[in-house]
Order: sequence, then C-alpha cells, then structure tokens
Amino acid sequence: MSIARARTFRRHMSPPEARLWDLLRSEPFADFHFRRQVPLGPYYADFASHRVRLVIEVDGASHWTDDAIAHDRHRTAFIQSQGYRVIRFTTTDVLGRISEVAASIGVYLNPDA
Repeated sequence: MSIARARTFRRHMSPPEARLWDLLRSEPFADFHFRRQVPLGPYYADFASHRVRLVIEVDGASHWTDDAIAHDRHRTAFIQSQGYRVIRFTTTDVLGRISEVAASIGVYLNPDA
C-alpha cells in the first residue's frame, strides 16, 4: 500500500465521491470521523470510519462486470474479516438520491434510532 497513491486518490475524487465526502463531513456524520481512500490491507476503502468500523464504497459502471463483481466480493470479505461493515452505493444513487443515501448511512450509524 502506498500512502502517496492514497493521497493521489484523495486529490482526484470523482464527482460522486466528492459529493459523498461533503455529506460525510457535515452534521450529523462529522462526529464519526470518516476518512477517504483509506488503506486496508491490499485495498483502499473509498470512505471509512475507524470509530464505528464502517466502510462506504461508491460503485460506478466499472463495478458491474462479472470480474469486477467477483473482485468486489473478495475485497468485501477481506474488509469484513478486519472487523468492518461494508455498505455500497451506486454513483447514480449518490448523485441523484443523496438524501436516501444519507438516511441509509444513518441507519448503519444509529441502528437503535
């Protein structure tokens, strides 16, 4: 894992990633201290909160091929083996239904609410 590579990813976020990052830095999510492009083993998580052990992924069209689906399953299994929960949103959801995305994240962060 390269810290320099993670920094490059952070500087060059896609529009959906930038939109979700803005959401995660705002209230009520700011207190969960999400980080972006977080190295986890051999992978980079789009967003992660170590405090609540939650990883959030934003998946575009490149994630819908058979090979990509298999890769994402393996990747998710590894991240879960490290004690994290993983949730995924499509780029379409982040760009077009951000309030629903926020509500879904809120359920993961406050399951008893």
